[in-house]
Amino acid sequence: MKELEAFKQIEKYFNDQLSPEALTYFEQQLQTDPEMAEYYRQYLQLDSTLRFYGKRKGLKAQLNAIHNEMEATAENQPTAERKVITPFGDKQKRKIFWHQHYATIAVAASVAILTVFGTLMSIDVWRSMGKQQNARYTALRREVEKIKNSQRALVQGYNGADARVAPKPLPANFSGTGFAISSDGYLVTSYHVVKDADSVFIENRAGQRFRVKNIYRDQTHDLAILKIDDADFTSFGSLPYAFKSDLSELGERVYTLGFPREDMVFGEGSLSSKTGFEGDTTSYQISIPLNPGNSGGPLLDSQGNLIGIISGQQLDQQGASFAVKSAYLKQLVEQLSQDSLNVPIKLSTKNSLSWTSRPEQLKKIKDYVFMVKVYNN
Repeated sequence: MKELEAFKQIEKYFNDQLSPEALTYFEQQLQTDPEMAEYYRQYLQLDSTLRFYGKRKGLKAQLNAIHNEMEATAENQPTAERKVITPFGDKQKRKIFWHQHYATIAVAASVAILTVFGTLMSIDVWRSMGKQQNARYTALRREVEKIKNSQRALVQGYNGADARVAPKPLPANFSGTGFAISSDGYLVTSYHVVKDADSVFIENRAGQRFRVKNIYRDQTHDLAILKIDDADFTSFGSLPYAFKSDLSELGERVYTLGFPREDMVFGEGSLSSKTGFEGDTTSYQISIPLNPGNSGGPLLDSQGNLIGIISGQQLDQQGASFAVKSAYLKQLVEQLSQDSLNVPIKLSTKNSLSWTSRPEQLKKIKDYVFMVKVYNN
């Protein structure tokens, strides 16, 4: 419903139907509300496509009408006087014809636009035609190598044969990264990391594992909220980082932690664009080389504020990676807390990393970043 209301407001904006007060509020929303800015971008993209299609249909109708008029004119002339008439040979005739038929052509274009809009009934369908289907964009979920899987399975079988040795868990099908968002066991990762999962576990750098359950999956913004579902878990304790709502500035130094391999890996770079792949306003572009397995990892600024969640990279541009803005994570958590959770998720608002060195920041953060292991049949 919120999405529908947003598109109604945008439609009124383009038709000059907003009052001065509503117009001021709407323009402020475009500057401060990233979700409204994303709806606005989608509207412009869809409107541009529909207008182009309408122009094509209108031109086709106009040419057909000209052709029909030419045939009618030729049939009404005496045979001896008939001659080839070109539609561009008589400027005055074209002008008269246009004034006679422009209304019909406009109606035809409008019908074409409505037809296409009906075909694209769902904005989510339109949105899904974007980056995930584009060969230049790749998500960063890691597929565990089949050879390594086989080797680990053999090791597990060997250990399991000895009753004194606890069997090792089977290797996962896929892996990514996730991190804690509250002290009571809530985490976030990328939607595409867990989308095919039958079961999901997280594992910290010390090898401790917890089963997690799905709380909510947001395919649109490529986010998934998980919660530890394990009797051995008590609490993460106080998180050291805070979640930033405001936009970060171009050129800011940023860094991430993730699991592109079994060991935790640090990556550092800068914020190279305030928009993501092909102008996506829900994401940042960052100049950090990333690899499969980094998806779902935290993106932090130099003061240790959480500003994004790693999602993917552009294949034809070296070092161009993307992260979903933390503002969308905050909105998702707030919506979940209001609509479907008995106990609200309390995001950390205190940052204990400010004005500390990078190594000191990493020491505090690494206990809250996990490898996400995905299993399916």
